[in-house]
Amino acid sequence: MADNNEIDELSYQVEDLKLTALACGNETDEPVLCLHGYLDNAASFLPLMQQITQESDFLPGRRIIALDWPGHGHSDHRSIGAHYHFLDYVSDLFALFTLNNWQAIDIVAHSMGAMIASAFAAAFPEKVKSLTLIDSFGFICAPEALATDQLRRGVLSRVKSSNITRSFTEEMAVKARLHVSDLKIEHAKLIVQRSLVEAEIKSMNTDGIDSASLLYRWRSDPRLRTISPYRLSLKQGQQLFSDIKCPLQLIYGDKGMKMVTTGLEHFSAGVKNLKTIKLSGGHHVHMEKAKELSPILSHFFSEIKTSV
Repeated sequence: MADNNEIDELSYQVEDLKLTALACGNETDEPVLCLHGYLDNAASFLPLMQQITQESDFLPGRRIIALDWPGHGHSDHRSIGAHYHFLDYVSDLFALFTLNNWQAIDIVAHSMGAMIASAFAAAFPEKVKSLTLIDSFGFICAPEALATDQLRRGVLSRVKSSNITRSFTEEMAVKARLHVSDLKIEHAKLIVQRSLVEAEIKSMNTDGIDSASLLYRWRSDPRLRTISPYRLSLKQGQQLFSDIKCPLQLIYGDKGMKMVTTGLEHFSAGVKNLKTIKLSGGHHVHMEKAKELSPILSHFFSEIKTSV
């Protein structure tokens, strides 16, 4: 049985995919499923887990499980010919719940993971006790008039997708991630280190002295970068979001994604008893403010338990 002070590696055989996860807390405790965003991995919840393992009064009686989505982190890539539309992840979640015989549990989800969890909570309300969305609210939608163009661009992006990968140092990978995000360097390193696999050893000569430099390539499936061939319309997204029946909490950064503001404008009307909390931080506010996040989650979960 896992010790409360340890962070464990888990794996689940879900149909033809091996899905991996990081976890902390006793195996017999009630699970809280954490779902990461696009091109991130389970390590985006490591700061939260580290807080919990260091402070025993943070989220007591809870088993935190942070999943690697298919194609991300250490999880398997989808089979040849398969792709990665976000609604396909809803099916992955259903299979994972079935495998573990999870009934209604709490879900904490960031960015793309929040959209997947929202769709899952709407379609399978009996499986979600509460939903905490981090710097994401609603869905990415597109006007119906753009459906044909979306399909064309999506199919062409799949044709252009290539499995050719370059090798690079960890430092180069961290710099590349920092260039396209607002991550702090210590958080970028956590995510990047779980996203890399060793490629080769390259011999270099520096000032006449031979040294070895370890090179890596990305673990993530290149097909993740293809364009979705279709989007929900705004009305479809609103209908889906309005079908979320569980207690809903939004935690977002004051310097986070604009989609939170527009999401609240477009999707909050059909939501009852929405709780919103703004923290100082960016899109990965759950990494920046892990110490603040733990008591917020604990209070939210206890409120739900009291009201039942």
